[in-house]
Amino acid sequence: MSNALYLDCHAGIAGDMLLSALVDIGANPKEIENELKKLPLEHFSLHFNKVLKQGINAMTLKIDVEESHHHRKANDIFEMIECSNLAPRVKSRSKAIFTTIGQAEAKIHGMSFDDVHFHEVGAMDSIIDIIGGCIALEQLGIDVVYCSPIPTGNGKIQIAHGLYPIPAPATAEILKGIPLANLDVQSELTTPTGAAFAKCLATSFGAFPANTMSNIGYGAGNKDFDFPNVLRVIQFEITNQQFVTDQVQIIECQIDDMTAEMLGDFMESTLEQGVLDIFYTPIIMKKHRPATQVTVICKINDKTRIEDYLLTHTTSLGVRSYSVNRRILQRENRNIKTVYGNISVKLAFKNNELIKIKPEFDHIKQIAKENNITTQAVYQQVTKSIVEQFNI
Repeated sequence: MSNALYLDCHAGIAGDMLLSALVDIGANPKEIENELKKLPLEHFSLHFNKVLKQGINAMTLKIDVEESHHHRKANDIFEMIECSNLAPRVKSRSKAIFTTIGQAEAKIHGMSFDDVHFHEVGAMDSIIDIIGGCIALEQLGIDVVYCSPIPTGNGKIQIAHGLYPIPAPATAEILKGIPLANLDVQSELTTPTGAAFAKCLATSFGAFPANTMSNIGYGAGNKDFDFPNVLRVIQFEITNQQFVTDQVQIIECQIDDMTAEMLGDFMESTLEQGVLDIFYTPIIMKKHRPATQVTVICKINDKTRIEDYLLTHTTSLGVRSYSVNRRILQRENRNIKTVYGNISVKLAFKNNELIKIKPEFDHIKQIAKENNITTQAVYQQVTKSIVEQFNI
């Protein structure tokens, strides 16, 4: 069984709303504060209290802070996180959220990621919301997050660069590829921090998955409307066999002026960027020119970075990018004993039933080379061992 959380963003999402909701559902506020105070931050204190929002009893957060400056660069925040003794998953989730926000800011302002100053997002409140939220998720043991479509609100908002339409530029950039919900309210409902939490942590967006709810919490927003301005979080358990769907990003472009050597080198370098897959398809373009369609599959939160990589390292002048749903089998890597020693194999399950077993071919090649025999001979022997050990 794995611990899951559903973000019901009927009134939008902000970092403080999520942290408050996680405390309402059972995260320990004192332990969150103690963990945060291990970081090199200015003096602060957290105050969680209950408040009624249109009849809903929700948790709210007030932060008292003595802040000396509001502008921090991405590397400053990453170094602070990496040098801490926070749990590994807290570190990775926090850095992913800050990376997503930083990439959005860099694109909006036409600068490199390293030069981005986080402005409001780098201020203490947002650092506490982001890292504190990840600490709370770890306290609750949340392994997977689902999310509803997200409303942004309408109207205009005052940001560091002046008056701007809602959603704010960073929020809009982050929410690309994410389903939005329609709620005609003249106010900002979703902040960059809230959008980044959903973008980085949610594996899929839609209605609450068919399951049994075990716990519910409410985090209050600061504004009052004629509806409950709360973020509802729903905790539930899922079996491993339910890890079958998620969303990935497809990025494509067509190229007719790169050599085979260049394309081969680009494929290798792109795989080093951590993409899920890359493949080439021969096509015929206009003027009857033979060409290559480049298709890259990556994680949703890597979208902007990989798009920029394609535009920088290929001759293409543009890329197409869209998110798709995928269904995957539950997978497991395991070592099995063979006459050549232990061999790594990949197992695939459907509804907890083993249906596929495949040896890692790189390991097969390595053994064949070491023993001066053909890969086919090694593969046949390993397959025989698989049949004997798994009774298939």
